[in-house]
Amino acid sequence: MTGRLNSAQPYAVGLFRIVVGLLFACHGAASLFGVLGGAVGTDGGALDAGTWPGWYAALIQFVCGCLVLLGLGTRPAAFLASGSMAYAYFDVHARGALWPIENGGEPSAMFCWAFLLLVFTGSGALGLDRLVARRAVREPVAPAPEAAVTV
Repeated sequence: MTGRLNSAQPYAVGLFRIVVGLLFACHGAASLFGVLGGAVGTDGGALDAGTWPGWYAALIQFVCGCLVLLGLGTRPAAFLASGSMAYAYFDVHARGALWPIENGGEPSAMFCWAFLLLVFTGSGALGLDRLVARRAVREPVAPAPEAAVTV
């Protein structure tokens, strides 16, 4: 049983990555484009472009969410996303109360830890990272021509 579970692990990580990336991208899209109910804390519209920190946070959410969803540059995108959620938790939510259940910071805390896990696990199966890595292995860079030696 353990052997089967271990062999399925890359696919479980891949599905986890896809779901987390999709949810994060949707959160960013809501704030950037006013879709899916719009930005949290607004009248349902989009955030004004360039407003600090909301618009930049939404941009990180959308771009990193899409990259993680596709499994392209998963580790750096997940690292940036995790850091942005840690910032959101400690700068916005933790001021209100200590525990996430009290301060409304549960989504920030969950996304932070989910993305931190992806930093260490990578994209798993079904990601474009693997295709890029395979292509790099198949198409080695041609060696530079040697300079003529004169005696």
